[in-house]
Amino acid sequence: MMGKEETKITEASVKFQYLAALVVNMLTVGYGVTSGWSSPSILLLKSDESPLPTGKITTEESSWIASLISIGALIGNIVCGYASNKFGRKLPLLFLTIPTIIGWTLVLFAKNVFYLYASRALNGFVGGGVFVIIPTFLSEIAVDRVRGSLGSTLALAWNVGILLAFTFGNYLDFNATPKFVIALMILTAVLLCFFPESPTFLYKQNKILEAEKSIRFYQNLTGKANDYELLQIELNKLKTMIGNVEKNESNSKLSWSDLLNGPGKKAMMIGIVLSLLNQFCGCFAMLNYTANIFKEAGSSVSPNKSAIVVGVIKLIGSYISTNLVDRAGRKFLFIVSSIGIALGLSTLGVYMLLKTRGYPIEAYNWIPLVSFSFVIFIANWAVLTLTFLVISEIMPENLKSFGSSFCMVLLWTSSFFVIKFLPLMTETLEIHGTMFLFSGLCLCGTTFIVFYMPETKGRSYVEIMKLLE
Repeated sequence: MMGKEETKITEASVKFQYLAALVVNMLTVGYGVTSGWSSPSILLLKSDESPLPTGKITTEESSWIASLISIGALIGNIVCGYASNKFGRKLPLLFLTIPTIIGWTLVLFAKNVFYLYASRALNGFVGGGVFVIIPTFLSEIAVDRVRGSLGSTLALAWNVGILLAFTFGNYLDFNATPKFVIALMILTAVLLCFFPESPTFLYKQNKILEAEKSIRFYQNLTGKANDYELLQIELNKLKTMIGNVEKNESNSKLSWSDLLNGPGKKAMMIGIVLSLLNQFCGCFAMLNYTANIFKEAGSSVSPNKSAIVVGVIKLIGSYISTNLVDRAGRKFLFIVSSIGIALGLSTLGVYMLLKTRGYPIEAYNWIPLVSFSFVIFIANWAVLTLTFLVISEIMPENLKSFGSSFCMVLLWTSSFFVIKFLPLMTETLEIHGTMFLFSGLCLCGTTFIVFYMPETKGRSYVEIMKLLE
């Protein structure tokens, strides 16, 4: 009977935690719109119908519009990481609605390309904050059995935003997107006011009564039978976890030996490779130029409509990842994902090579849409979505802060260079050469994952550390 009562309470609390995830991930949807906005907008801004009073932009200017999001994200990652440790999760999340609103207001009233530069940097800052704060917040409010799937909602919401950006860019006016995101952020700010701070942060601040209230809120403990017992169980978990962390922090300071020996060395290597693979597979960079890539490829479907199809496929891929991550395992999904990306990009590369050499391939002009859609679909199984999860799982406790931050800085720095120089790469190597390069890098990443990355599914922190020794 006791077990049935606990099950009912758990089911009710899970629904409530997903409601909290829905609200905080409205910020992620906003950042997803930012990520996808450049694809249809760059085509428009480079055309004679450019909405800017100064006229159409150049290829160089378009590369800055696309890439400044990564510079902003790099700064946002560092600033928001510090802010979330000092001020909690809720207050920084509320604050992130402000630069989002300012950034999209700049697009709404843009007089020249510099307005767009500032907007992309500001919205990139928000993205850096989102990917630091929201995973932490969700892991701190979630019951153990849904922590993986609840954390995966971040990627799902991001992909919803990208699809919205592609759709708005094709069917609506240029100013519709900024108006939508501004309204969404106002709603987000209002709803966030009704949610308490995470119990973990409150307990760390020695605000025990507030932590109890937060647990009651997120676990939906309303004073029914067994609620007091469940509350004490959660409080004891917090006490044990925070006590162990404080003990580790006081007894062990970060040193070079932590980075060069034992689990730390292997964890850092895996984190670095996964961060580089996340960007040098080329998928995130190409998403910023999706419509332009289809235009160059001569797809049988219009560039913006092709981008929408890719957005739908991307969303489906991330949804599948959310359902498979705790079943198939991280390593298996990474291997399938990276090999799939390599095959899809190679197919697109061969098509573009034959096209540039003048072969009659008009009957196969469906290949760009199908192969690129497959690449984005399979990339969202792991390479684009599970990198952050695996890094957080494999880092030793005394390396968690430094190791995770280092990998994120590396990821966003790589993102800037790949996005900024993708137009130059396609001019120098042509599209087929660029596709072959990304494909080769994916295969290198696959080899590393097969021989070096452990499976973390269903394993405790202690078991993972033993695998990394």
